[in-house]
Amino acid sequence: MISKETLFALSLFPYLGFLWFVTRSQQLPRLALFGFYGTLVFVAVTIPAGIYAQVHYGESLANVDWLHGSAEVFLTLSNILIILGFRQALKQGAGSREQGAGSREQGTGNS
Repeated sequence: MISKETLFALSLFPYLGFLWFVTRSQQLPRLALFGFYGTLVFVAVTIPAGIYAQVHYGESLANVDWLHGSAEVFLTLSNILIILGFRQALKQGAGSREQGAGSREQGTGNS
């Protein structure tokens, strides 16, 4: 069976592919894109934190609360950016639909 560390490392390749495609498409809200890239920051912080926890405390990262919580902050911030990015895009989409409906109503009233 594949170890969880190997699976974790292999999972980066599809994620990097996802980031490459959504960056090229330019259809993702910019703030959400920053959030998805922030997930890579989380991974970059988690790996050395896990190594430090193992070497210094002889424990996995999940068992060293202060270190685990510090690493998880980056994931939380990434998730917040993703949510705010999509929220902003939904608000802009709703605003443009309302403007379009308002201009159609004004156009039909003048006919």
